[in-house]
Amino acid sequence: MSRVFRVPVATTHARTGGGTGAAGSTGGRAPQPAPARAGIVAGCLSPHPPHLIYAENPPQNEPRSTGGWETLRWAYERLRKRIQEVHRPDVLIVHAPHWITMVGHHVNCAPNPRGISVEPIFPHLFRYRYDFRTDVELGEAIADEASGLGLVTRKMRDPRVRVDYATIGALHLVNPAWDIPVVSLSANNNPYFYSEAALEEMEVLGEATRRAVEATGRRAVLLASNSLSHLHWHEEPELPEDMEREHPYNNHQYRWDMKLLEAIRRGPTAPLRELITEHIEATASETKAGSLTWMLAAMGWPRVAGDVLGYGTIIGTGNAVVEWLPEGSPNG
Repeated sequence: MSRVFRVPVATTHARTGGGTGAAGSTGGRAPQPAPARAGIVAGCLSPHPPHLIYAENPPQNEPRSTGGWETLRWAYERLRKRIQEVHRPDVLIVHAPHWITMVGHHVNCAPNPRGISVEPIFPHLFRYRYDFRTDVELGEAIADEASGLGLVTRKMRDPRVRVDYATIGALHLVNPAWDIPVVSLSANNNPYFYSEAALEEMEVLGEATRRAVEATGRRAVLLASNSLSHLHWHEEPELPEDMEREHPYNNHQYRWDMKLLEAIRRGPTAPLRELITEHIEATASETKAGSLTWMLAAMGWPRVAGDVLGYGTIIGTGNAVVEWLPEGSPNG
C-alpha cells in the first residue's frame, strides 16, 4: 500500500570520502570558521517538541512558561552558536514529519510564509506566529532534481500555506532570529497510515537535495526534525514544565535510544541504515518519517561520528540534538 502513489525510483549511489571516522563524541573540538565553499556544511538531528519553544518564552509564542527541559535547550544553544559562527549557511533545509503529504514529496516554494502555527495536541503550549523567507530558487531545484530521479514531486506555491509545528519548531530552535532563508520538505512515506516506511525513497530525496545544493552554489545546513523513541504519556501534569514528572517512557525505550546514540557517537554512519530500521521497530521511533535517513543520505552517509550535544525526554519521548559534519570538513 505504501507504494501506491510512487513511480519507479532511479538507482543512486552514496558518495564516499577518504579517511576513517573518529571514535566517540567530538564535543571537545574547538570549531573554526569554515572556508566559504558551497555544499552541505552540516547536518543536524533537531527534534521539534513544542515544549522546548514553550519553555523559552519567545515573543512569537503566545503561551508563557517557567522554563524546563534545560538539557535539550542548552544543547540547542551550542548548536546555534556553531551554525552562526562556524557554518554560516546561506540556507536551512528542513524535513519534518508533520507536514504529511499523501501524494508525492512537496517542497515549499512560497516566498514568504506568514501566519500562526498551532500544535493540535498541545495548543496550550504552542501558538506561534511565523514570518520567514523561502529560498525559492533552491526549493525549485530540489523539486526538479527529485522529479528527475523518479520521485513524485510537487512545488507548493500557495502563499496561504499553513506551516506545521515540526517545521517551525526545528527552525526556531536552531535560528530564533529567523534571518537565514529556508527550504522545507514534506514527509511522504505515509508512516502514520501504512506499516511500511520505504526509507529508500528518502535516500533518493537526499541525493536530490545534495545535487540541488551544489548546483545552486549554496552553503546549506540540513535539519532532520525527528524525535527518537516516541511512546509518550497521555496525561500531563497540571504544570507542564514540572520536571519531577519527566523521565523516559520505559527502560526499553531508553536503552534503544542509547544503542542508537552510541552507534552515532562511534561512527561511521553507514551501519545506521540498518540500525535506524531496527530502532523504529523497537520504539515506534519518529525517524520512521524518514527525516534522519534523508539527511544522512544527502551527506553521502559520511564515515564520521556524530556529535551528540544533548539527550533528554519530553513527555517520555527520547530526543537528541546531534551534529554531523561532512567528510573532509576542517572541523571534523
